[in-house]
Amino acid sequence: MKNLFTLLLLIALVLPSCAQETEKEIKKETSTYYFIRHAEKDRSDPNNKNPNLIQKGILRAAKWSYVLGSVQFDAIYSTDYNRTKQTAAPTAEVQNIKVQLYDPRNIDAKAFLEKTKGQTVLVVGHSNTTPMFVNALLGAQKYDDIKDDNNANLYIVTISGSGEISDTLLLID
Repeated sequence: MKNLFTLLLLIALVLPSCAQETEKEIKKETSTYYFIRHAEKDRSDPNNKNPNLIQKGILRAAKWSYVLGSVQFDAIYSTDYNRTKQTAAPTAEVQNIKVQLYDPRNIDAKAFLEKTKGQTVLVVGHSNTTPMFVNALLGAQKYDDIKDDNNANLYIVTISGSGEISDTLLLID
């Protein structure tokens, strides 16, 4: 009887520890992605395919840095355009992270997920590529292109270590 009690006590002590370790592993493997569109760009020259941000856009980029200030990013990605790199820059500077470039025309969601597994990542894109990228991670056509006058969407996609996916769309204006 004494041995049975000792065995039950041992199991009672060890099982919660195992559960906590499993929970820690799942949490460690959880990936969180923040997606934003570039801030307001200069529209004065319709022929300029690579405009810079206007003052309002520069202020919004700084605001994104503030809004995302409590998030510790492992990586920040931007398309190779002035407006997206300028939008990503304040957050990258505050977090001392080098912005990595990606080509929105060649998004391989599976490879991106593998590369960034367990990380917290900011992705800066465009009115069409941002929802497209989010949809690719979700594996569903959930979000439409962002309206041209909207630079305030924040998409957050979380993929748990067990593979559960959740997403949120916030308007930060």
